[in-house]
Amino acid sequence: MDHRTERITEVLREELSEMIGYEMSDPRVASAVVTEVHISPDKRHAHVRIGVPADTDTQETLKALENARHFLRRQLAKRLVIYRIPELHFEADISTVLGGKMEHLLKRIKKGRPRDLEPPENKPAE
Repeated sequence: MDHRTERITEVLREELSEMIGYEMSDPRVASAVVTEVHISPDKRHAHVRIGVPADTDTQETLKALENARHFLRRQLAKRLVIYRIPELHFEADISTVLGGKMEHLLKRIKKGRPRDLEPPENKPAE
């Protein structure tokens, strides 16, 4: 990824986070967080990964963002000086959904394994 693409990605992530978090009045997207933005090589499409808390309906949040994507794109065009504002495509970030579950599984694995640091029991020398 070249430097320009990285800069565009970071600016899109920051602006979308601000707009979704503070400027949209839809309660379905109030708890949504922009975690990542990936831009296609031709810079025409931006895939925006959205983190949603476990107690919120992910499909409803994504549906609300899909309905608001033209508004968001217009707002980006007003705020940013870029030749072409990419089309926005929203998708759920599964790492936020699986994050708590993964921590729980790792704790269970850790508890289930014997400690490697304990000295071995009195084993007869061979």
